[in-house]
Amino acid sequence: MEKTLILVRGLPGSGKTTFSELFGKTNICSNDDYHMVKGKYEWKKEKEALARFECQKKCERLMTTNTPTIVVANTLTTSDEMSPYYILADKYNYRVFSVIVENRHDGISLHNVPNDTIQEMRNRFEIKL
Repeated sequence: MEKTLILVRGLPGSGKTTFSELFGKTNICSNDDYHMVKGKYEWKKEKEALARFECQKKCERLMTTNTPTIVVANTLTTSDEMSPYYILADKYNYRVFSVIVENRHDGISLHNVPNDTIQEMRNRFEIKL
């Protein structure tokens, strides 16, 4: 059985979560999960490093149980942000696909990420064709 890791990349509001849910809801890893406070999303830049760490831990937990398809739905704007997932995929023998979700539907970030932060993400977004 071939195991697959799908990295769903894009800016806030592009539809990463909606797209990822096409693969099932129980196998999605997202930094967003770690910004929830009492059922409400509260994004704070200072919590992002911990959110990334926890998301990577969840991904690895799924890999240790040989989950056939795992989806990581995060902005993943740089190679450095994707690197831990490629390392895990290599360790647990997962094939990796990187999918970029474009915001062609004029989606708005539901998570109140400040516009200047979104612009910073846009400016550093790396694409390797």
